[in-house]
Amino acid sequence: MNLKQPGIVAGVSNKHLHLSQKDLEALFGEGYELHPIKDLGQPGQYAAEEIVDLVGPKGTIAKVRVLGPVRKDTQIEVAYTDSFKLGVQPPVRDSGDVEGTPGLKLVGPKGEVEINQGVIIAKRHIHMHTKDAEHYGLKDKDIVSVFIDSESRKTIFQDVLIRVSDKYALEFHVDTDEANACQLKNKDLIYIIEE
Repeated sequence: MNLKQPGIVAGVSNKHLHLSQKDLEALFGEGYELHPIKDLGQPGQYAAEEIVDLVGPKGTIAKVRVLGPVRKDTQIEVAYTDSFKLGVQPPVRDSGDVEGTPGLKLVGPKGEVEINQGVIIAKRHIHMHTKDAEHYGLKDKDIVSVFIDSESRKTIFQDVLIRVSDKYALEFHVDTDEANACQLKNKDLIYIIEE
């Protein structure tokens, strides 16, 4: 197996949500702005101080972190195991592709919001700056396989989406279910497999 070098840093994505300004204000109050507490791997993205409860048909997941900045549409990203607790069946989708997905109730300190769509399991993907894409010989929307060289659970993930933009930093994103299955941690390296 030939692996493209160098390796790419992994970012394990826990359940979280992105809010529209309208939903942010409904949950936290009129004119409300997010309060960043930690920068994330992608430029301009951050974990916010704010947390929200997710309420599904079968159960609630409390204290889910909001990520900023605000977006055009509210989107909730969960792992497959989270969907059982909530009682929803979200599809695996690229971020932003929420048409026809399940909705939930969001509960904040100042109010509640019923969203009629927006819950997804995020498709595993690699963010790349255009210079990184040139180095690896890839383009936006390409699909690759990656190798995780875990000490006790070596794993190959197929169907990994490449996302290219001058605004991105090189990083592999996978949810907690998949990361736990192969003992992958934040900052571990993964490798694109030469086709």
